[in-house]
Formats: sequence, structure tokens, C-alpha cells
Amino acid sequence: MTRDSKPAVLVTGGAGYIGAHTAKALHERGFTPIVFDNLQSGFREAVQWGPFVHGDIADAAALHQAITTHDVKAVIHFAGLIEVGRSTKRPDLFWDVNVAGTITLLTVMRECGVGRLVFSSSAAVYGQSDRGSQAAIVEDDAKAPVSPYGDTKLAAEWMIAAQCRAYGLRGVALRYFNAAGADPSGLIGEAHEPETHLIPLAIAAALGDGPALTVFGQDFDTPDGTCLRDYVHVTDLAAAHVAALEVELAEGAFEAVNLGTGEGCSVMQVLAAVGKAAGTPVPCAIGPRRAGDPPSLVASPDRAKALLGWTPSHSSLEEIAADALRWERSPSYGAGVRRAGGARRA
Repeated sequence: MTRDSKPAVLVTGGAGYIGAHTAKALHERGFTPIVFDNLQSGFREAVQWGPFVHGDIADAAALHQAITTHDVKAVIHFAGLIEVGRSTKRPDLFWDVNVAGTITLLTVMRECGVGRLVFSSSAAVYGQSDRGSQAAIVEDDAKAPVSPYGDTKLAAEWMIAAQCRAYGLRGVALRYFNAAGADPSGLIGEAHEPETHLIPLAIAAALGDGPALTVFGQDFDTPDGTCLRDYVHVTDLAAAHVAALEVELAEGAFEAVNLGTGEGCSVMQVLAAVGKAAGTPVPCAIGPRRAGDPPSLVASPDRAKALLGWTPSHSSLEEIAADALRWERSPSYGAGVRRAGGARRA
């Protein structure tokens, strides 16, 4: 797909956190995002830059209709379950949605002649990297997921790669590290139920809208003893999806690409950045380590830069914290409803 062609793009799960930001980025780039979402975890209010189709990834007929009605030429696939802890309790559900759902999508794409796919994958495919405690992870590192969630992401990657080889599909899997932040406009942002991510939980604690945080372990082999993670602004992630859609690929090619900054930020650094943005310290206490937490998960961004021409430009902790705080203070869907103690709207 070249930069001169701007077709309709089906964005499965496009009413969710990263999906909504990517739909906005697609629109700004001249594409027409067709958001396909069942709204079980996404928000109708997040769909602001293109048509909305209410549908489930398991519904082949609904997918077929959405693709043919809107003359879709490419797909960005976000739809799936993401809660790691829940995946350990309901692995069957995660395999059904994340793997069987992807099979359904691939089948419909093939039937409709759609030959381009960008897949929302995850750093969870690596598990606990066997590199040094603070070494950056590269795409060819061993894959050893430690949760059913990670298993399903890796299985979906394998399946997409096989479809590329067999049917000439062009595919890119983007392995996120830690998505964070919100659109600077405050129109869209992070709204999970329940929320499990560090930055929104830290903001809620700082604003008095949530309990004090527990820092799980301060005895890791890191500069301040707390875990290091690679935080990427969601606006940068959205830009990477557009770049993956536009990059020239040979027929049948499949590429897997890390999305990270190459720099780890510790839990305490995150809390300090949030506290500075909020103007008040984040209340917290030190607790024991959680089982399975690696000291460091940091991406090597070299392949993303070489293949996609992508370099994160908004991913400083200061910018992430400021944009996330602006969203959490806004009256918008998700954050505004949560702060008001209201019910979720779909």
C-alpha cells in the first residue's frame, strides 16, 4: 500500500484505547477508519473519526458485510481480550476470542480479497526474557509466554505468518511494550474496567479517586530496586500502526516489530512523574514482589526504525503523565464517568 492510496481500513476493536487513537491517526493521514467493535470493553463515544459497525470478531457474516459495504482494503486488528490475570482463570475464553476470532477474520479477509493486515500483538510473547536483567529485547529473542494471554498472542502471530506464506497476505505484527498516555486533546484516553495499569492507577491515587498504590518489590536488580518498564505514548503507538499499514512489503511477507523506546523507567520514576504533573505526591507503600514479575522489560526499537521509519516522539514520562492527567481530569467518557462514580456507558 502506497502513501498515494487512501482506502477504507477496518479497525477491529477500534472503540478501545489504542484502537480509538489509531482511528484518529488514520483519519488525519487521509484514510477512512471503519470501526468494528462489540463494545464489551470499548466505548461508542471513542468512535469519532469514521463509521461505526457494531459487531463481534466471531461473526463472519458481520465482518463480511462490513468489509464489502465499505470497500475495505486493509485491516488493523485490535479486537481481543487483554487482561493477563483473567487469562489464567479463563484460558478457554482467551483462546476462543484471541485465536479463533483471528481465524475468522483471516478467513473473511481471504474471501473478500483483503490482502493487508496489521496485528496488535504484545511483548507478552517473550515472557521473561533470558537476556541480562536490563538488556533490550530484540524480535528474534526466545518466545516463552508466561500467561495464556501471551500464548494467544503468539499463536495468532504464527497463524498470520502462515496465512501470509500460503495466501500472499502482507502482515505486520506490532509487539507493544507499555502503552500509556492519552491524546493531547483530551477527547480520548485510557478507560479500562477494571483498570490495572500503573499510570491511571497512580493518577487516581494522587487525585484521591483511588486507593494508595502498592509497589510490588523494591529489591530488584535495577537502579532504584523497582521494576523497569518501557512506556510508549499511545499517540506514538497509533503512528506506528499507520506506518505499518503504509510500508512497502512483498506479497506473502510477514514482519514482527517491537514498539518501545529502548529505555526503561522504574515504578518510582513513574510515580514521581505523575506526582509532579498532579502537583501532589502519589501515596504508596512498598509490598512484596509479585510472582513472575521480571526486573526489566525494555524493547529494542531498532527494527521499528529501520522497517517503519518509526521513532517515538511523545514518549517522555513527563508528556505521558501530563496527557494522561488531562484525560483523567476531563469530563469525557470513561474517565469522566469513573470520576463521577457513574455507570459505564456503551
